[in-house]
Amino acid sequence: MQVNVHGLSLSLWPWTSRKQNYHPTLPLYTFCPAHRSKQETLDTRRRRAFSGTHQPLTTNGTPSADACDTMIQITGLSEVSGRYKALLLDQFGVLHDGRRPYPGAVEAVEAAADSGLRLIIISNSSRRSGGTLDKLAAMGFERRCFEGVVTSGELTHRYLTLRPDDWWSGLGSRCLHINWSRRGPASLEDTGLQVVADPRDADFFLAHGTEALSLPGGGVEERPLEELKALLRGAAEEAVRARTAPPPLVVANPDVVTVDGDDLVAMPGSLAAVYSQAGGPVVLMGKPSPLIYMACGEMLGLAPSEMLAVGDSLEHDVAGALAAGVDSLFIAGGIHARELLVEREGSGESVRGQQHSAQKRVDVEALQRLVKNLRPAVSRVGAARDVKVPTYVAPHLVW
Repeated sequence: MQVNVHGLSLSLWPWTSRKQNYHPTLPLYTFCPAHRSKQETLDTRRRRAFSGTHQPLTTNGTPSADACDTMIQITGLSEVSGRYKALLLDQFGVLHDGRRPYPGAVEAVEAAADSGLRLIIISNSSRRSGGTLDKLAAMGFERRCFEGVVTSGELTHRYLTLRPDDWWSGLGSRCLHINWSRRGPASLEDTGLQVVADPRDADFFLAHGTEALSLPGGGVEERPLEELKALLRGAAEEAVRARTAPPPLVVANPDVVTVDGDDLVAMPGSLAAVYSQAGGPVVLMGKPSPLIYMACGEMLGLAPSEMLAVGDSLEHDVAGALAAGVDSLFIAGGIHARELLVEREGSGESVRGQQHSAQKRVDVEALQRLVKNLRPAVSRVGAARDVKVPTYVAPHLVW
C-alpha cells in the first residue's frame, strides 16, 4: 500500500528488504473488522439528511450533497456524538498547539467523556505513550476523560523490541538513528539496538527526530535538517547505483510538520519523503498507516464503524482513518489554519489569535482546492472504499 505525502509516493511498508518481502501480520493486536449496517452503505449514510446545523459544504451557504463530495460541516462534536462509541483524538493541532490548549478543547473533551464517549489519544509522536497524559493534564485536560494513549513512538518501540514476525526478526540490530536534540532525544534503552555512525554499516535507519544523529558512544550530534536529508538521499542513491536494496527507514513519527505555537516545525515524515523519492523503502509506524488505528481498535474492543478519528492533517489523520475504515472529523484550525480559516463578519480578530472558534469559519473554496490537490494521495489509501474526503469538517474541536 502507498500513500502520497506532499506529492511523493511512500510505502506504508517496504516493498522489499534484503531478506524478504514484508507483509505485516499484526500479531501484537488482533483487530475487529468493520461491520457496517446491511441497510445502508457509507455513501448513503453520508448523504442522509440530518437535523441540526451540520450540512454538506457549499460556497454560498446552500446545502448540496455534491459540494466537496460528501464532507459535512459541523460546528461541534455534539452534533455527531450519538453516532459513535469512541473518539480517536489527535493532539497537536486538535487539542493544543504544543504550548497551550485551543479555546473550547478542554471543555469539549470533558463534555464528550461525560456523554459516554470513550476517548483515546492517537498521536504521531515519536515519544512513548507514558507521559502523554501528564502533559495534557498540565494544560488543563482531565485524566479521567481518557481511556488510553497510542503513539507511533510506542508502536515503534514495541515492534523493535518484540520483533513480532519474520520481517522484524530479520531487520537487524545496527541502526543509524536520527534523533531530537533541542526537543529532547528519544531513548533506545531496552531495544537491544546498536547505534552506528556510518550509513554503510547500518542494517536499517530509524527516525525519531529531525535535529541530530545519535552517537555510538551515547549522546547526540546536532545536524541541520538539510544535511540529514542529504545523508539519507545519498545512502539510497548509492545503494541504487550498486544495485543493492537500500536499508529500510523506520519512521517513528510520519508527520511532515506539526504546530508549535504559531509556527510549523519539520517532523520525521519530511525525511521519509526524501528517502522514498530517492528509492529507499519506508516503514511508517503511525498515521496514515492503518497499524495505529488497529491498535486503538484492539484497545477499545470496537469495530472501525464505532469510532470517529479527529485530526488536522488530510494526509495523515484523514488518509489513515480511511485506510482503516474509520470515519473522520477534519479540524481545519490545525496545520492548515492559515489556508483554511477566515474571520466571520464582524469578528475583527486575527485568524491565528486565541479567540473562540465561533468567530472563525472554514473557507470552503480553499478547502475544496486543498482536497482536490490531495485526492491522488487519499484515493490511493482509501481506494477500496472509494472515499476521498473526511466525513466531517469543523474549524476547531468544540462540543
